[in-house]
Amino acid sequence: MSKKILKTGILSFGMSGTLFHAPFLNEHPGFLLAAVVERTKKIARKTYPKIKSYDTVDQLIADKDIDLVVVNTPNFTHFEFSLKALRAKKHVLVEKPFCVNSAEANELFAEAKRQDRCILPYQNRRYDSDFLAVKKVLDSGELGAMVEAHMRYDRYRYHIGPKIAKETPVPGSGLMYDLAPHLLDVAIALFGYPLQWSKYTGQFRPKTQVDDYVHIHLLYPKGVQVFLTMSMLVVQPQAAFVLNGTKGTFVKQRTDIQEQQLLAGMSPGNALFGIEDANKYGVLTTIAENGEKHTEEIESVKSSYINLFDDVFKSIVEGIPYPITEKDIIRQIEILEG
Repeated sequence: MSKKILKTGILSFGMSGTLFHAPFLNEHPGFLLAAVVERTKKIARKTYPKIKSYDTVDQLIADKDIDLVVVNTPNFTHFEFSLKALRAKKHVLVEKPFCVNSAEANELFAEAKRQDRCILPYQNRRYDSDFLAVKKVLDSGELGAMVEAHMRYDRYRYHIGPKIAKETPVPGSGLMYDLAPHLLDVAIALFGYPLQWSKYTGQFRPKTQVDDYVHIHLLYPKGVQVFLTMSMLVVQPQAAFVLNGTKGTFVKQRTDIQEQQLLAGMSPGNALFGIEDANKYGVLTTIAENGEKHTEEIESVKSSYINLFDDVFKSIVEGIPYPITEKDIIRQIEILEG
């Protein structure tokens, strides 16, 4: 019996398509990178000679050979294109944010059930080495009972970027829908669903039309506090993760090692792919009953987004539950829109 191969089409071949999807679809034996939408520049065939290049989204979705559609277009189009793909009997993998409101998300999940197809969120930061290091320390219990966690995404982009979908007040624009889905998904993965939350946004760049600062405060059972901060105006990036417990503190810098390696042209099949530099290891400080402190570096595990695509394949082909659940996504979007 031949193994199932998911013929896959990508709806955009910008940075997301070229870096975060195509290399892994090409590397994973369960997928065939079959088609892409390129509205203007036709460059995909330089790297993938056998790929079909369509001019429009509708053309790709109408391709009867396509099993899986990757929706990585501007945020406000996610609902429309995902719905079209589902109705065309395709499985769907959707970039963050899944949708711009929970009503759309609920409709997509319902349509997927009606069509007997999978619709899965692409939350790649669960597959980063910095997140995996944090999860490893949390699971070890060395921090004791959790007290608080601070998680950040720091950027420095003073000038307004050229992307209309991100920098103008259309649905799903601004930092709330750009980086908050990453940190909210991480918070849900590590701590579950908050009891309550509050949000604060700011506009600090000259002539900005969208939020360029976001702070979200999540309250969990037993008084555990989780603080999520995203800013476009941090000249010196702070630690991405600071976790404080009753017996210890863990501090971890953000690495984005996979993105850096992909930008440098490294293949996901390279033995060095996803391995952090030693100077990026997290630092765990614990305290003994006698008050003595102990500090150690926590070596990061090798990471790869190929594991995300492996989970996509297992979910669609083998029926194994996907790690990011429908409830995870609905709760995330409720916080984004609330």
